[in-house]
Amino acid sequence: MSEHKPKKILIIDDEPDVADLVSYHLKAKGYQVETVNNPNVSIGTARSFLPDLVILDIMMPDLNGIQICRILRADPRLRNIPIVFLTAKGEETDRIAGFESGCDDYICKPFSTKELILRVQSILRRVVKGASEEIKRLQVGQIILDIECHVATVLGRPIELTATEFKLLRLLMERRGRVHTREHLLINVWNYETEIETRTVDTHIRRLREKLGPEADWIETIRGVGYRMAERKAEACST
Repeated sequence: MSEHKPKKILIIDDEPDVADLVSYHLKAKGYQVETVNNPNVSIGTARSFLPDLVILDIMMPDLNGIQICRILRADPRLRNIPIVFLTAKGEETDRIAGFESGCDDYICKPFSTKELILRVQSILRRVVKGASEEIKRLQVGQIILDIECHVATVLGRPIELTATEFKLLRLLMERRGRVHTREHLLINVWNYETEIETRTVDTHIRRLREKLGPEADWIETIRGVGYRMAERKAEACST
């Protein structure tokens, strides 16, 4: 990282001990770190610091992490900054609420600092890769999307996709590794801004998997949350 300007990470956690611990390990890896223990000043700090990634607690007084995440996602200057929840709230309903608010990853306390750093590094690599080049061709396994020609191939053979299926597959491939709730997909693929039947997403995912054939298991189902394009095929499932 010494060859480049260090990435900036903002930690928002009302527990100073946790924030200091995470900050210490991130700084040791060469990151520029800012910590905020008062959630009421977190948005202002984010706007002035303009971090490359935010690590955010959920259970905080006055302004909780879910609310902060939604505010960040609504700000044009901050909406694309990756957000990682680091929280003691580990129930499935908590994780669903976290992903629905717009987070990129969800880590439960107690946590491994090594795992946290690996996840941060992985997310930042994806962001840098996406920002450094104008993507005209996407590939995951033997699935290839030619964005300019609007052509999809599997194992070298073209497959017929509807416009919606192409857009859905493109979103999953562009944000590989990121979990998308059904609601998030409805908004970003179908442009729905109100609550619509989420089975629409399940139906299109099923049809898309059928067309992908032997490469279908790159699309993972995250139970109780939504879908994502797997990082490695060995980890994928097609449930």
